[in-house]
Formats: sequence, C-alpha cells, structure tokens
Amino acid sequence: MNILKKYNKKMKFRAGFSLIELMVVLVIIGLLSGIVGITVIDKVKKARVTTARAQIGIFQEAVMNFKLDTGQYPDESMGLLALVEDPGLPGWNAEGYLQSTQIPLDPWGYEYLYSYPGSFGEFDIYSFGADGMEGGEDENADIYDSDVLAPESGNN
Repeated sequence: MNILKKYNKKMKFRAGFSLIELMVVLVIIGLLSGIVGITVIDKVKKARVTTARAQIGIFQEAVMNFKLDTGQYPDESMGLLALVEDPGLPGWNAEGYLQSTQIPLDPWGYEYLYSYPGSFGEFDIYSFGADGMEGGEDENADIYDSDVLAPESGNN
C-alpha cells in the first residue's frame, strides 16, 4: 500500500507536459500552418485569374454567336447585357446567349467591361483585376479577351 502512495505522488508531478514542451509544439504548428496558409492564398489568387479568363472566353463565344444571329456585335450602349436581355434586334435568340439570365461579376466582384469597337480586336471584353483599376501586376493586372484563346466552335 505504501508503494502505491509513493507511485501516485510521483505521477502527480510527472503527468502532463511542461510549458516549454507545449510552446515548442505550438511554434511548430504555427510554422506549418503559416506555410500551408501562404500556399493556399497563392492558389486562390491564381484560381481567380483563371476563372476570369474562362468567363471572358465564354463571353467571347456568346458575342460571336450574337453576331451570327443578329448580323452585328452589341454596341457599347447594349454591352454584355445584350447577351441576356433582348436588345430589340431581329434574329436575337430568345433564350439568350448565356446559361444565366444575368451577367456574372468577375471573381473580385466587379463588372466585366465591354467595348465596341475594340482596341485589340473587333470588340474587347476585359476585367481590371483584383484592384478594379486599369493597369497593375499579378492579380491586379488587367485581363483582356485578347489574352484568352477564343474557344473553337464546331471543330471537333
């Protein structure tokens, strides 16, 4: 019985971790989460740029289909809205030219911009990137339809 009491007293002091051991574990966890966090944030930024390019590619194809049906590109007053709302032109597809009934915002919450005639082609569709302002680098860089490969239609 006496041995059991001594063992229990020793275990009271040895049970658990010291403050230094806990601090070392927390520092290691913090370093690992910092490395993973930076990688994830970088991937999210790249994914937004990729999404903007994909959406611009979809708009390109829709504008081309609009022209095939109506004989003209949407003018600037119609803009991309002409892809989902009837601009009153003969030949306009009553189902619209996008799957959605609204023009989606770019991945940063700004409207896509459209100009006709375009500076880089017959028309321009573009996003000013994360900062919503012309110019910039990395995720703030402007994304134009001329940077996006136009989808091929009918070539299988």
